[in-house]
Order: sequence, then C-alpha cells, then structure tokens
Amino acid sequence: MSDFPWLTVLGAIPLVGSVAVAALPKQRAALAKQLALVVSLVVMVLALVMAVRFSPGGQPLQFVESYEWIPQFGVRYAVGVDGIALVLIVLAAVLMPIVILASWNDVESAWPGQQGKPRSVGMFFALLLVLETMIIGVFAATDIFLFYVFFEAMLIPMYFLIGSYGGPQRSYAAVKFLLYSLFGGLLMLAAVIGLYVLSIRQLGEATFDFQTLATQLNIDPGLEKALFGGFFFAFAVKAPLWPFHTWLPDAAAEATPGSAVLLVGVLDKVGTFGMLRYCLTLFPDASTYFTPLVITLCLIGIVYGALLAIGQTDIKRLIAYTSISHFGFIALGVFAMTSQGQAGSTLYMVNHGFSTAALFVIAGFLISRRGSRLIGDFGGVQTVAPLLAGTFLVAGLSSLGLPGLSSFVSEFLVLVGTFIRYPVAAVIATSGLVLAALYILIMYQRTMTGPVAKGNENLRDLVPREIWAVAPLLAVIIALGVYPKPVLDVITPAVNNTLKSIQQQDPAPTVPVSSIVEGTAK
Repeated sequence: MSDFPWLTVLGAIPLVGSVAVAALPKQRAALAKQLALVVSLVVMVLALVMAVRFSPGGQPLQFVESYEWIPQFGVRYAVGVDGIALVLIVLAAVLMPIVILASWNDVESAWPGQQGKPRSVGMFFALLLVLETMIIGVFAATDIFLFYVFFEAMLIPMYFLIGSYGGPQRSYAAVKFLLYSLFGGLLMLAAVIGLYVLSIRQLGEATFDFQTLATQLNIDPGLEKALFGGFFFAFAVKAPLWPFHTWLPDAAAEATPGSAVLLVGVLDKVGTFGMLRYCLTLFPDASTYFTPLVITLCLIGIVYGALLAIGQTDIKRLIAYTSISHFGFIALGVFAMTSQGQAGSTLYMVNHGFSTAALFVIAGFLISRRGSRLIGDFGGVQTVAPLLAGTFLVAGLSSLGLPGLSSFVSEFLVLVGTFIRYPVAAVIATSGLVLAALYILIMYQRTMTGPVAKGNENLRDLVPREIWAVAPLLAVIIALGVYPKPVLDVITPAVNNTLKSIQQQDPAPTVPVSSIVEGTAK
C-alpha cells in the first residue's frame, strides 16, 4: 500500500460523489442527502487512515505523487503532505460529514428573509462535495501552478453556496466574497508568473515545483519583496487579515450555517497555511523584512475583531468578527518565526476550525427554531432547551480559550512563541483574550440566561440528528484541550523543517542556564 495514491483518491471520491448526487432527480432529495453523507464519511475514514500511516519522523513530504500535466510549461500534477497540510486535510474531512448532517434540512427551511423559487437540494450537497475536493487539492498541491488552480477554483462552489442558498443579502455577499478573492488571486498570479520567468532564467527550464523554487532560486532582494507582496496579499485577503477582512462578516452572515463552517473553519485557513508554506519558504528574506508590518496588522486585527464582536447584534456576524481576531493570533504565530509560535498557529488552525464549527452549527439550530439572527430576539433559552444551551456554552468557552478546552493550548503556544522574540507584541495580543471573554460571555448571557423571551417559549431542544452533528465537535474540543500531543507530534517536525529551510531558529535564553543553576544551588 506504500504506492497507493492516497491524496488523489481522497480528492477524487467527493468529486465523483458530487456528480452522482447532482444527477439524481429533484424528487430524490432524501437520497441525495444520504449519498452525500456516505461519500463524506468514506473520505473521512480514508483521511484518518492516511493520518495514521503518516510518519512524523519520516520524510518531510509524504504520500507524494508527481505526473506530467502541461510539460511545455513545466507544470506537473504534484501532491504530497507534511504534518501541517495533513492536519488541515483531516480537519476538512472530519468537518464535512458534520456539516452535511447539520445542514440536512437547511435547503428546505425558510431561513430569515429568504424568498424566491425552491432550490435544488441535490445541487447544494453536490457543491459541498466539490468544495471538499478543492480543499484537499489546495492543501496537498506541491506544484505552485496546481496550488493556484485549486486556490481559485474553490471560490466557485462557495460562491454558489452563498449566492444561491444564503440569506436575504446573499447576492451582495457572494459577489463581494468573489471580487475580493479574485483580486487577491490576480496579484498572486502575477507573482507566480514571475517565479516561472525566474526559473527559466536561472535554472534553464521552466518549473513550478515548490521545493525546487524554494531551494535553487537566487532572487534579487527588491524583486523578492514584490513577489512576496503578491502572495501575501492574496493570503491576507483569504485569511482574512485586517484590513482585508471586510468581506467575511457579510459572507458568513448570509451563508447557511454549514457553508459558514466551511468558509471560516476551513477555506480561510488556506490564507494562513499559504503564509506559512509559501511566503516564508519561497521568500525568507522578504518575510523577515515585512515581519514588523505583518505583526502590526495582526495586533490590530486581534483587538479590532474582538471589539467589533462585542458590539454585534447579529449572532452570525458576531462569530465572524471573533474569527477575524483569531486569525490575527494565527498569523502572529506564523511571523513570530519560532517553533512554539508556528506550532501553536498550526494547532490553532485546527482548533479554531472545530470551535467555530460548533458555534456556527449551534447558532444555525437556534436561528432555524426562532426564525431570527438577532441576539435580542433570544433569551432564557437554557430554560426551554438546556442541552442546546449547554453545547453552545462549551463551544463558546473553547473559543475564548478556557484551559482544558482546545483553543487554550494553541493560544498559549502562540503567545509564548511570540513573547520570546517580540515581548511587546505578545503583551498587546494578550488583551485579545480578555476581550474574547467579554464577547463570548455577553453573547451567552443575552441569548441563554434570564427569563424566557417572548417567542422562545416553545423552542425545542436538540434532536438526535443535531446531537450526532454536535457531539463529535465537542468531543474533539475536549480531547485536544486535554491531550493535544498526538497532533503536536505531527505538526512540530514540519514546523522545524520550515524554520530550518528559512534559516531561522528559536532565540537563545536571555538568562544563561548556568546562572539559574547556580542561583538555585545558593
């Protein structure tokens, strides 16, 4: 099985499944849901098996495949994963069946403000599966041209998921999402072309191979900064990093909860993954040069996102703004250029995916019951639906970084990794933790506690299907909070390889160890 094309099979199964789901007659909506769920479960099982077969101490890239695609331009179908890409692929594979289960009735439901002709159930679930293929491809690609293709192609299914199945302002939100992303992708395309020209001039042949470009090109400092800018801008929009974030609250608020989970929980990770994989490795000197600017943007995003989250009246927009703050933390860890910071950032991508998924899924259950996204329309929910309120509390506490839940470990690593190189930045970033407690606990207090608000008297508690969707998320949140070692064991070697390739190492302790030992002896 060593030559088994794991990544190709993982990407092909949901694509084939999407064709089968889309081909079903509209009258077979139930079968379309069931088939989509089965396909996503197969992909999840295969992804978990692949993760078990991954060797953290082995080659940096594993499950490698490489075939000629467009030989005239040096383009290859080349895929492979290190520990960073692996955990993100597993994140996507685990979230997809949860999203499908949680979205079971979303297409037929009358969401607030939705109007128009009935929409195709089969097409909705087919788009989810197409999106899964694109996500796997973008994390697995080791050919930069192939990465760019997946980077742009994944916009299309998400555009239709928002624009065709979202809320009352879905068209505006979908177009804004697409335009922002396409503009960022256009600048990255210019940088990709620049790398292509450089490979011909310096290597004598065209290539988009990531490792070849990272190790064999000698780029002029000025040109390196320009190429870095093209890649970084695209990733900053995708993440999104302040001030390129304005599309996210609209898109997340108008998307169905399941689509919002994939948008914020998985797709946006492509931005921070790209910063870590491509910006730092391809352009190490430019990354170092722009680090003060990037850290400044991260700190602004951490505080800005948290402050705006506190003032939101729409529950889905509030969750979206919390994610802007979280992405500031993730990018901060990436550009701290320390093993703790980058390991924490990668773990944060995983933990944020699960905690945000739980928040959006449970918020979706609330919205479908009440017919409103406004926080003011809720109140006293824990009295009539205690299980729903309890799961929402656990998800919220994970998001604010409560010790014992998943986000705490990743936030701690990011702050420690940042402090040993940029102590002032770490201190400022810590304010985001205080603000997180405010926006989560205030939201919970307004929606779940107190007297039962008018219109909430008959809200039903979670049904078995909804429990099956939420329970795995909470289980992972608790498991990674108590014992994150298995994931960190996979991530850390990949992070160390990244730091080694860009010739960075953790700062030495400012106090010599011998002094500490002597002081203890005395």
